[in-house]
Amino acid sequence: MFILRDAPLSPDVAFTDINNIQRPANWLRLASPSERAAAGVTERPDPKPYDERFAWGYREDGTLIWKDHGQLVDQWVAQTRTTANTLLAPTDWIIIREADNGKPADPAIKTWREEIRLATGVKVTAIRDTADTPALAAYITGADYPAWPVDPYSPRPAGDAVIDRVEFASGSVSSGF
Repeated sequence: MFILRDAPLSPDVAFTDINNIQRPANWLRLASPSERAAAGVTERPDPKPYDERFAWGYREDGTLIWKDHGQLVDQWVAQTRTTANTLLAPTDWIIIREADNGKPADPAIKTWREEIRLATGVKVTAIRDTADTPALAAYITGADYPAWPVDPYSPRPAGDAVIDRVEFASGSVSSGF
Protein backbone atom coordinates (compact mmCIF):
# COMPACT_ATOMS: atom_id res chain seq x y z
CA MET A 1 0.00 0.00 0.00
CA PHE A 2 1.35 3.43 -0.93
CA ILE A 3 1.13 6.23 1.65
CA LEU A 4 1.35 9.98 1.06
CA ARG A 5 0.87 12.47 3.94
CA ASP A 6 -0.29 9.61 6.25
CA ALA A 7 -3.12 8.65 3.85
CA PRO A 8 -3.44 5.67 1.50
CA LEU A 9 -2.72 6.44 -2.13
CA SER A 10 -4.38 4.53 -4.96
CA PRO A 11 -1.90 3.28 -7.56
CA ASP A 12 -4.05 4.29 -10.55
CA VAL A 13 -5.12 7.80 -9.56
CA ALA A 14 -3.31 11.02 -10.36
CA PHE A 15 -2.04 12.95 -7.31
CA THR A 16 0.09 15.88 -6.21
CA ASP A 17 3.23 14.92 -4.28
CA ILE A 18 4.93 16.74 -1.36
CA ASN A 19 6.86 18.90 -3.86
CA ASN A 20 3.59 20.12 -5.45
CA ILE A 21 4.30 18.15 -8.61
CA GLN A 22 1.26 16.60 -10.24
CA ARG A 23 1.86 12.94 -11.00
CA PRO A 24 -0.14 10.99 -13.62
CA ALA A 25 -2.30 7.98 -12.71
CA ASN A 26 0.29 5.39 -13.76
CA TRP A 27 3.25 7.10 -12.08
CA LEU A 28 3.27 4.95 -8.93
CA ARG A 29 3.50 1.78 -11.01
CA LEU A 30 6.32 3.13 -13.19
CA ALA A 31 8.40 5.01 -10.60
CA SER A 32 11.37 3.44 -8.86
CA PRO A 33 11.42 3.19 -5.06
CA SER A 34 13.89 6.09 -4.88
CA GLU A 35 11.65 8.27 -7.10
CA ARG A 36 8.65 7.47 -4.92
CA ALA A 37 10.65 8.31 -1.77
CA ALA A 38 11.72 11.66 -3.25
CA ALA A 39 8.04 12.43 -3.91
CA GLY A 40 7.15 11.66 -0.28
CA VAL A 41 5.50 8.35 -1.08
CA THR A 42 6.22 5.43 1.22
CA GLU A 43 5.16 1.84 0.89
CA ARG A 44 3.96 -0.40 3.67
CA PRO A 45 2.37 -3.83 3.63
CA ASP A 46 -1.37 -4.05 3.06
CA PRO A 47 -3.33 -4.62 6.24
CA LYS A 48 -4.27 -8.22 7.00
CA PRO A 49 -7.75 -9.05 5.69
CA TYR A 50 -10.58 -9.73 8.11
CA ASP A 51 -14.28 -10.53 7.81
CA GLU A 52 -16.08 -7.21 8.21
CA ARG A 53 -19.29 -9.02 9.14
CA PHE A 54 -17.73 -10.01 12.49
CA ALA A 55 -14.88 -7.60 13.26
CA TRP A 56 -14.17 -3.87 13.11
CA GLY A 57 -10.50 -4.24 12.27
CA TYR A 58 -7.23 -4.77 14.10
CA ARG A 59 -5.80 -3.23 17.26
CA GLU A 60 -2.24 -1.93 17.31
CA ASP A 61 -1.11 -5.26 18.78
CA GLY A 62 -2.59 -7.15 15.79
CA THR A 63 -5.61 -8.68 17.54
CA LEU A 64 -9.05 -8.35 16.00
CA ILE A 65 -11.62 -5.93 17.37
CA TRP A 66 -14.70 -8.16 17.43
CA LYS A 67 -18.21 -6.78 17.00
CA ASP A 68 -20.81 -7.19 19.76
CA HIS A 69 -21.81 -10.86 19.99
CA GLY A 70 -25.40 -10.23 21.15
CA GLN A 71 -26.17 -7.90 18.25
CA LEU A 72 -24.61 -10.30 15.76
CA VAL A 73 -26.64 -13.21 17.12
CA ASP A 74 -29.85 -11.22 16.65
CA GLN A 75 -28.76 -10.21 13.13
CA TRP A 76 -27.85 -13.76 12.04
CA VAL A 77 -31.00 -15.30 13.54
CA ALA A 78 -33.06 -12.77 11.58
CA GLN A 79 -31.02 -13.43 8.41
CA THR A 80 -31.47 -17.19 8.80
CA ARG A 81 -35.23 -16.82 9.14
CA THR A 82 -35.33 -14.48 6.13
CA THR A 83 -33.41 -17.05 4.09
CA ALA A 84 -35.83 -19.79 5.12
CA ASN A 85 -38.84 -17.63 4.21
CA THR A 86 -37.25 -16.81 0.85
CA LEU A 87 -36.79 -20.51 0.14
CA LEU A 88 -40.36 -21.37 1.18
CA ALA A 89 -42.17 -18.47 -0.51
CA PRO A 90 -42.26 -19.92 -4.06
CA THR A 91 -44.21 -22.97 -2.83
CA ASP A 92 -46.56 -21.16 -0.43
CA TRP A 93 -49.28 -21.11 -3.09
CA ILE A 94 -49.31 -24.92 -3.22
CA ILE A 95 -50.08 -25.15 0.49
CA ILE A 96 -52.66 -22.35 0.27
CA ARG A 97 -54.35 -24.08 -2.68
CA GLU A 98 -54.60 -27.27 -0.63
CA ALA A 99 -56.27 -25.33 2.21
CA ASP A 100 -58.57 -23.42 -0.17
CA ASN A 101 -59.93 -26.08 -2.48
CA GLY A 102 -58.59 -29.36 -1.16
CA LYS A 103 -56.22 -30.14 -4.05
CA PRO A 104 -53.51 -32.18 -2.33
CA ALA A 105 -50.01 -30.75 -2.24
CA ASP A 106 -47.19 -32.94 -3.48
CA PRO A 107 -45.82 -34.88 -0.48
CA ALA A 108 -42.25 -34.16 -1.68
CA ILE A 109 -42.93 -30.42 -1.37
CA LYS A 110 -44.45 -30.84 2.09
CA THR A 111 -41.45 -32.91 3.21
CA TRP A 112 -38.99 -30.38 1.79
CA ARG A 113 -40.81 -27.49 3.49
CA GLU A 114 -40.62 -29.32 6.81
CA GLU A 115 -36.90 -29.99 6.24
CA ILE A 116 -36.38 -26.23 5.67
CA ARG A 117 -38.20 -25.43 8.91
CA LEU A 118 -36.16 -28.03 10.82
CA ALA A 119 -32.88 -26.79 9.28
CA THR A 120 -33.81 -23.25 10.29
CA GLY A 121 -34.37 -24.37 13.87
CA VAL A 122 -31.03 -26.18 13.95
CA LYS A 123 -29.21 -23.14 12.53
CA VAL A 124 -30.90 -20.69 14.92
CA THR A 125 -30.05 -22.94 17.89
CA ALA A 126 -26.43 -23.25 16.76
CA ILE A 127 -26.18 -19.46 16.37
CA ARG A 128 -27.63 -18.84 19.81
CA ASP A 129 -25.35 -21.48 21.35
CA THR A 130 -22.16 -19.69 20.25
CA ALA A 131 -20.24 -18.34 23.22
CA ASP A 132 -18.57 -15.40 21.50
CA THR A 133 -18.10 -13.66 18.17
CA PRO A 134 -15.16 -15.82 17.00
CA ALA A 135 -17.30 -18.95 17.55
CA LEU A 136 -20.20 -17.35 15.67
CA ALA A 137 -17.90 -16.41 12.80
CA ALA A 138 -16.55 -19.96 12.66
CA TYR A 139 -20.08 -21.40 12.47
CA ILE A 140 -21.39 -18.95 9.86
CA THR A 141 -18.33 -19.34 7.61
CA GLY A 142 -18.16 -23.12 8.12
CA ALA A 143 -19.74 -25.83 5.97
CA ASP A 144 -22.92 -26.37 8.02
CA TYR A 145 -24.51 -22.92 7.98
CA PRO A 146 -24.83 -22.33 4.22
CA ALA A 147 -26.20 -25.85 3.52
CA TRP A 148 -29.99 -26.03 3.03
CA PRO A 149 -32.23 -28.93 1.95
CA VAL A 150 -32.57 -29.07 -1.83
CA ASP A 151 -35.93 -28.24 -3.44
CA PRO A 152 -37.27 -31.46 -4.96
CA TYR A 153 -38.14 -29.60 -8.16
CA SER A 154 -34.90 -27.68 -8.59
CA PRO A 155 -32.90 -28.54 -11.72
CA ARG A 156 -30.22 -31.15 -11.16
CA PRO A 157 -26.96 -31.56 -13.06
CA ALA A 158 -27.22 -34.12 -15.84
CA GLY A 159 -24.58 -36.26 -14.21
CA ASP A 160 -20.90 -36.77 -14.68
CA ALA A 161 -21.15 -37.06 -18.47
CA VAL A 162 -18.85 -34.66 -20.27
CA ILE A 163 -20.24 -33.21 -23.46
CA ASP A 164 -17.36 -32.56 -25.81
CA ARG A 165 -19.30 -31.63 -28.93
CA VAL A 166 -22.15 -29.39 -30.02
CA GLU A 167 -25.00 -30.47 -32.24
CA PHE A 168 -26.40 -27.69 -34.40
CA ALA A 169 -30.01 -27.32 -35.61
CA SER A 170 -28.88 -28.15 -39.15
CA GLY A 171 -27.76 -31.57 -37.92
CA SER A 172 -24.04 -30.86 -38.19
CA VAL A 173 -21.77 -31.58 -35.24
CA SER A 174 -18.73 -29.70 -33.94
CA SER A 175 -15.43 -31.53 -33.80
CA GLY A 176 -15.28 -31.25 -30.02
CA PHE A 177 -13.61 -28.91 -27.60
